[in-house]
Amino acid sequence: MTDPQIERKLIEIMRIINESDRPVGARIIADELRNRGYNLGERAVRYHLRILDERGFTEKHGYTGRSITLRGKEELEEALIGDRLDFVITRIEDLIYRTDYDPVTKQGNVIVNVSYVDKDDFEKTADLMRSAVNYSISPRVGIFEEDSEDIFVSPGKVGIATVCSITFDGVLLRHGIPVKPNFGGILAVENNEPVVFKDLISYRGTSIDPIKIFLMRQSTLVTGLLQSGSGTILANMRSIPQSAAGDARLLFQQLHESDIGGLLAMDNESGNVLGAPVDVGMSGIVVSVGVNALAVVEEYGIDVTTRPVSMIMDYGTMKTL
Repeated sequence: MTDPQIERKLIEIMRIINESDRPVGARIIADELRNRGYNLGERAVRYHLRILDERGFTEKHGYTGRSITLRGKEELEEALIGDRLDFVITRIEDLIYRTDYDPVTKQGNVIVNVSYVDKDDFEKTADLMRSAVNYSISPRVGIFEEDSEDIFVSPGKVGIATVCSITFDGVLLRHGIPVKPNFGGILAVENNEPVVFKDLISYRGTSIDPIKIFLMRQSTLVTGLLQSGSGTILANMRSIPQSAAGDARLLFQQLHESDIGGLLAMDNESGNVLGAPVDVGMSGIVVSVGVNALAVVEEYGIDVTTRPVSMIMDYGTMKTL
């Protein structure tokens, strides 16, 4: 029987190949694995690809790369169910640990989401994102063309990195504040004030990021906020010890001064924050998410593919859109 660690890497390689609309080579796979927390070089990737070829899960296309077979898709759907359920929170916790952004010096790595749009739609996308910046995390973005050496971008597409709200968790942890990501959800807003979560999904026990689920459901109404001040946005909630609430508020203020905002609510005593349950002795913190700016783009009928909590990125390289 193959080592479980190798099996996890094989599954992750199949995920990467399956997410691409063209054959993928070992170098691109190795780069993407590194973004996902797997330190595997090209030679090791080729070894794993040979295993997948032998099992009939992938097909080689000369020097172009591999594509996933129907059998591979079926295996990807069924394999390692328990592992997949923990994959989202494990990946988030890894990126939280790797976040080293300092809001005082305004230097370091932040967690980003990566979204892809057609080149022809980019200018309209940028305009819509600017209009929704108040419901996002930061006005800064990273832009990736199809020849990018950092991430794989399909021909005819543009990659857009937005600051992810899980960055807050990384900053809190780096300053000695234990933090637990709890829920992602749809938050109702009335008269530009957050009211209550209409739906919540826990980050634990799910194989798909909750924010991605709500994006796929097209659950937002950011356009309503832009037009009337009332609508729905994506937000998430994390909890910290009540004793750390004061320090956390100071950090959020420092983050706001470095163009990273989005704090919507912090509750210390009621047992819930905007309808999301909070454990005894903990403070609940709700923030908007970076992909709200892309949600409004989708609401206008532009095709967007988004990978929330995608990778870490040097905040200093990101520019105002």
